[in-house]
Amino acid sequence: MEAVKDYDVHIDSKKRVTLRGAKYQYYNVREYENGCIMLEPRELITPEEISSKTLASMDQAIRNFKLGQVSNPVDLSDF
Repeated sequence: MEAVKDYDVHIDSKKRVTLRGAKYQYYNVREYENGCIMLEPRELITPEEISSKTLASMDQAIRNFKLGQVSNPVDLSDF
């Protein structure tokens, strides 16, 4: 595989690296023991539906509420 870009960068005082002309806003970073760093682009999207695990958790919360298994009231008067 041939490199599309090849340039040197330095880490700033907050240990950040700037990618020039990056095509994506988010990247997944993997660091290896030999010093190599792998960047894979990520696109954050809004899920089209709520996952079954989340729905099951919500159902359990409603069951607990109906059975009276709830936490103590939260005092929001300071806000």
